[in-house]
Amino acid sequence: MTGRAQDGLLFLARLLLAAALLPTGVARALNVSGFAVTLAATGLPSPNAVATAAVIVQVFGPVALILGVLPRLSGLALAVFVGVMAVLLHPFWQFSGPSAVAERTLMLADFGLAGGFLIYAMTGPGRWSWQGWRQGARASAGAGKASAKAPATSSAAARGGSKPKRAPGRNPARAAA
Repeated sequence: MTGRAQDGLLFLARLLLAAALLPTGVARALNVSGFAVTLAATGLPSPNAVATAAVIVQVFGPVALILGVLPRLSGLALAVFVGVMAVLLHPFWQFSGPSAVAERTLMLADFGLAGGFLIYAMTGPGRWSWQGWRQGARASAGAGKASAKAPATSSAAARGGSKPKRAPGRNPARAAA
């Protein structure tokens, strides 16, 4: 697979994973107290604090995912979030019949999302992301510095001289910075 195709598929995967959480996160952000009531019904202590933290993760996590910011941290945080919420919101063992099957299916779907977030945390976002842009900017800046230094060393070699000797101590590039 070519690099462009792989980067495109990683971007598409990030969009699809974010689409699984972001709409619900926005809806919960508009009604945090209602979500806190849902959490309180599960017997969770401090439902307001948990609901607020969950909304923050569920809104800002997918945004970080789409942009490709801090992939290891955001991927792990989203995987843990989805796994914990799956257990809290879909306790299939408390149901019987079709309700238990539906809750188990929802829990397994959430665990599948958690797996996707873990894969993202391990593979990274690809070049079509904030991280990829930063790495590309660093590489082009490094290439610019290398090409700027190349004529100076080749001209010294062309004159028959050897490489200029550096004074012991700090690297001149570091000393200027």
